[in-house]
Amino acid sequence: MTPEDVVPWLLESDPALRWQVERDLVGAPPEVWQATRARVPREGMAAVVLAHQDDDGQWAGGAYFPSDWDWNSDEKQPWTATTWSLKSLREWGVEPDALRPGTAELLRQNSRWEYDDLPYWDGEVDACINAFTLATGAWLGTDVSPIRRFFLARQLEDGGWNCEWVEGATVSSFPSTLNSLEGMLDYERRVGGDAELAAARRRGEEYLLRRTLLHRLATGDVHEWALRFAYPFRAEYTALHAVEYFRAAAEYAGTPPDPRIAEAIGIVRGARDADGTWHQGARYGGRVWAEQDVAVGEPSPWLTFVALRVLRWWDAAHAQPSAAAA
Repeated sequence: MTPEDVVPWLLESDPALRWQVERDLVGAPPEVWQATRARVPREGMAAVVLAHQDDDGQWAGGAYFPSDWDWNSDEKQPWTATTWSLKSLREWGVEPDALRPGTAELLRQNSRWEYDDLPYWDGEVDACINAFTLATGAWLGTDVSPIRRFFLARQLEDGGWNCEWVEGATVSSFPSTLNSLEGMLDYERRVGGDAELAAARRRGEEYLLRRTLLHRLATGDVHEWALRFAYPFRAEYTALHAVEYFRAAAEYAGTPPDPRIAEAIGIVRGARDADGTWHQGARYGGRVWAEQDVAVGEPSPWLTFVALRVLRWWDAAHAQPSAAAA
């Protein structure tokens, strides 16, 4: 493959990716990408996930873990339970009416968190889990106000969030903050804005921006795990995952890119291989309903798409010929 082949190659992907390529890289008319998006629930990996929804509204019989999960097992985190299945479907552009009728209410009645048996739509104590659920609840049009209040109440002094706050953590973490920001942004977009939550989100953005998305504030060292890109993003933090959030947030707000993400943009640009793609850097293991991307070392359609979209956005804002134009 050559760089000139990349976009045609991406157009051969699962409809969950293809419609986004058509919209964001090709500039296809709405009727074209919307027709592709309408295929997502019927074809490919989204159709597989939808086919595994249980009568009670859940997947694999559990909220965050499958009901058959062995807590003493050495098995890696499974990705088949309700929260992960819903997160994937939402991110792939599936419309709520493709799910079992009344899914939100079924989950309100039947699903409880593994932590303290808490009600599903009230959330639990983990910021990342709550972020996924806040966005999913807004997508399904159900009341997630307890989770909204969680993010206002549990924002730390330095501006971010930490999933270990319940264990006494008082300093924010990169992954917890990024996942929180993503969930809050998705919620705001779907409910039509939320000034109080938006102000908290901007404080959280500053936590990452002060560190240029990469560095320990105290030592200046780069977090090495930020440099290893992988899809699906799951709950992991990478430079690509972070700049993709800041792209989405800037486009939502109608603002230009913050210059403090320039170093992270450079890292994304530098990770492009000679064939014009970005290669899979890691796999997180664990059971899945359907494979979403390629093995480590192979050209990743999803990483390539996200990276191209980010670079085109950045380069357009800086009036530079796009390195992604190929």
